[in-house]
Amino acid sequence: MKLLTKKDLIKHSLFILLFFNFSTIIAQEVTLNQDPKFEKLLAEKRKVNSSITINNRYKIQIFNGTSEESKKTLIQFKKENKNYDATIVFSTPLYKVWIGNFKTRIEAERNLNALKKNYPNSIIIKPNK
Repeated sequence: MKLLTKKDLIKHSLFILLFFNFSTIIAQEVTLNQDPKFEKLLAEKRKVNSSITINNRYKIQIFNGTSEESKKTLIQFKKENKNYDATIVFSTPLYKVWIGNFKTRIEAERNLNALKKNYPNSIIIKPNK
């Protein structure tokens, strides 16, 4: 019978140790316990978002860009204009800040002219269904 050298013994021990660690990782299961209220809240949020973004009215888009910049723009806009509804909408790959809920294009254009001073890239949109 052949005796293992110290170097071979360390190699074999490491191999066995790694083999059992990897087999343990593969065999693990993940269980996710989620509060049922979360799904209810998420469904309600989806419903609200669709009613905000898709209707037969005009909106003004004041910003189009990254998530962080859109949040900053929305916060700044709400500080300056308390009488407008405003929201962030994600449309791949950009975030957009939409304001207002105007019945007619004329009403939207009046508001657009007032907003152009602070938001020169603003445009009128009519979201599709």
